[in-house]
Amino acid sequence: MRKVLTDLVFGHDWAANLLARSMASQRIPQSLLVTGPPQIGKATLARTFAMALNCQSEEKPCGQCNSCKKTLSGNHPDINILDAPQETLKIEQVRALQRDLSLRPHESPYKIVVLCDFERATSSAANALLKTLEEPPSYAVIILSAQNSSQLLPTIVSRCQIINLRPVADQVIITKLQTHWRASAEQAELIGRLAQGRLGWAVEALENPDALSLRHQYLDDLIDLSGKGHASRLAYAHSLAQKKESPAQALNLWLSWWRDVLLLNQGAKAKIVNIDYADKAQHFAQTVTLDNIIAAIKQTYTTLGNLNYNVNTRLNLEVLLLKLPYLK
Repeated sequence: MRKVLTDLVFGHDWAANLLARSMASQRIPQSLLVTGPPQIGKATLARTFAMALNCQSEEKPCGQCNSCKKTLSGNHPDINILDAPQETLKIEQVRALQRDLSLRPHESPYKIVVLCDFERATSSAANALLKTLEEPPSYAVIILSAQNSSQLLPTIVSRCQIINLRPVADQVIITKLQTHWRASAEQAELIGRLAQGRLGWAVEALENPDALSLRHQYLDDLIDLSGKGHASRLAYAHSLAQKKESPAQALNLWLSWWRDVLLLNQGAKAKIVNIDYADKAQHFAQTVTLDNIIAAIKQTYTTLGNLNYNVNTRLNLEVLLLKLPYLK
């Protein structure tokens, strides 16, 4: 049982083994909270565990029985998955799930609800779910995911068994991209480094070339802006604020850039992420002072944090860009 579950959840063997043991001992957690960075594998773990719980074979999940096939197609009557990260989770949706949970399973041992990115729930939706977590039906299993447990109500967190997923090792991602997704050695090496422990991001980048093209654009923009004056930087801030993609995507890439520059500046042994920009990163490392590198990292983190609050996006980006180091 453990081997099958582990094989389907790449890079998180300890978590898969923990859940497999709970199934073997029939001590299934009725309320589970899976935490970790975006695209690290939270939804994959939740879906695979849900599939395993209702699997009809001895080795769970088999992926071949009627229950597993229905789960994989999204048509299982006893498994309800809400995974729309850009949408707010409303109280009406939670109440609909509660009504469904009040009915016994149609054809399986468990009725399972998976609520991905639960930090997007409104306060009324979170409070409504709390009542179900306090007294769940004996056949119910509720699985939540979030980037961080601190983003949720403490009363909800206290009623869940927490599984905090850690970044997957670069080499595991590189190997899986080659063996499971047929990436070339060169593709796997670059994407594996860029993924920073997020297998989901790595697979998306491999299957969607636009993701890497956008990365090149944002890194080239940052490098170009380092030699530009205030007017160009303010114009870029306005342009970035108007894009349909969240500015957070650019800022996270820029953080990886400044991390590489810092490592090279200090002669650290840790590997840089943006290996295809190594020469340019080395130039920055030799030109920008340590204080300025650290200041750029801190300001980028501050700007990222401000995006979660009602801070004017354009002004937020303007402050960041005006404070970034200037290179002749």
